[in-house]
Amino acid sequence: MGIYQDQVLPRVINAVMNRREFAVIRGRVCSGLEGEVLEIGFGSGLNILHYPPAVTRVRAVDPAPVGRRLAAKRVAASGVPVEYIGLDGQAVPLDPASVDHVVATWTLCTIPDAGRALGEVYRVLRPGGSFHFVEHGHSPDPGVARWQNRLTGLQRRLAGGCHLNRPISQLVADCGLELTRVDNYYMKGPKPFSYMFEGRAVKA
Repeated sequence: MGIYQDQVLPRVINAVMNRREFAVIRGRVCSGLEGEVLEIGFGSGLNILHYPPAVTRVRAVDPAPVGRRLAAKRVAASGVPVEYIGLDGQAVPLDPASVDHVVATWTLCTIPDAGRALGEVYRVLRPGGSFHFVEHGHSPDPGVARWQNRLTGLQRRLAGGCHLNRPISQLVADCGLELTRVDNYYMKGPKPFSYMFEGRAVKA
């Protein structure tokens, strides 16, 4: 992966994504979780402080070893057991219908085949289980969307494969999950980077 992708970028992401405005969103996304939870893109463990007491175990998927080291203190301080189970959200090593909920926060942008990863979300969720997510993606504003398309190539090189222009709601619906809530908004910052999809989807 190279020194930048393997060593530098996870530390940059940890610093940038640890700001208060992101923590507020993480709290909303993680509310209502319980039982067995799969988190795709566990990273440096920034969601762990927001997991409710009803969560009995988190199974974590993330490709970055540095992220695990950065997460160690947060995991140790939490009462929620964390089990690292794999590196690739496109191939989750869990049995079908084996988790109550799945969480992804600012993760689907970097997975090479987001549709395949969402297929895995559907597969491992128990019937009635839910997918809790927040992602940035394709803006409905044509001017912003044009800039997203122009900048995605550069963004992918600088930010670990991150796409600015993925249609998150459509991707979630296409995997077979039923969207029960999606809130769209711009966070502070340049609009091509800050159009959000925050929501939940249920496996019928």
